[in-house]
Amino acid sequence: MISENKAEQDVPERAGTGSLREEDYPSRPKESGRRASDATVDDPPSDVHDSGTVPDTSSNSGSHAATGDTASLSTTELAVRPPASESDRRAAERDQAANAKPLLARVLQALVAIFFPIIVIAVAIRAVTSPLFLWFEYNRPGFPADRFGFDPEQRMTYASYTMDYLLNFAGPEYLGGLMDASGDPLFATDEVGHMADVKMVIQLTFLAALILALVSIISIIYLARRYPGGVRRALFAGAVATLVLISVVAVLAALGWQRFFAAFHSVFFADGTWTFAADDTLIRLFPGQFWIDAGIGVAAVILLISAVTLLATWPTKRRRSLRPS
Repeated sequence: MISENKAEQDVPERAGTGSLREEDYPSRPKESGRRASDATVDDPPSDVHDSGTVPDTSSNSGSHAATGDTASLSTTELAVRPPASESDRRAAERDQAANAKPLLARVLQALVAIFFPIIVIAVAIRAVTSPLFLWFEYNRPGFPADRFGFDPEQRMTYASYTMDYLLNFAGPEYLGGLMDASGDPLFATDEVGHMADVKMVIQLTFLAALILALVSIISIIYLARRYPGGVRRALFAGAVATLVLISVVAVLAALGWQRFFAAFHSVFFADGTWTFAADDTLIRLFPGQFWIDAGIGVAAVILLISAVTLLATWPTKRRRSLRPS
């Protein structure tokens, strides 16, 4: 009895709190099953409440518009390949999005493209300053013989010492202490001095190329992780720049080899330090034909590397359509 009286006393208290009671809205139909607010777009259109009215889902139409549009697409429509114009438009948008990269990525991409020609030229020079190229030159048909008595084996031996000196860390005495078959110094003092200058230029070039290669590798790793398309664009631009550069140099050399050779030496060496008599050892080991062949060899290596890079990075439609992972 105590609990029943307490329940009866609670009724007017709750009624006085301002809460809505059912008798305040006599026209509101009673609901059976789920309430109208619980209805979702997944309910079939034929689902009506016991009162016979269709639930109003207009309040949910905005939040479920995208879901309804997606659900209305059939599987056949989703499987249809877009037209070529649409594919081109999407590829252009992807390229535009790829180009909209942060400043650091743009700088690194530009550095890789700029460093590429220098690195390739250094690699080509290193390929020519090798015993293999010396052997090919001295044994190929048509290479001029030494009119002062060096046979191909002597040339190969003495020229190998010269090449070794350019690549090692020995001082000028490495060449200055060499003797010929008669016991006389193989190289004169001015020849040794010129080779010391050549060694400095060669080693600085290789050192700079090595540093640039390391920077390029780090940049490529960064771009490959963040913007894969940037690696392809950088290498492609670098290969194009290399081909343009070597083409200009080849034209200048073809128009006048002696003038080009003299201009090239005057850039790196002081006047009077790189000209020698016909019977000096350097001229006997490395006649004019040797430098022509060396220039052709350097150009061939550069063309090969650049061509392979171009083919590997050419902006085909498939490569442009690849998205960063």
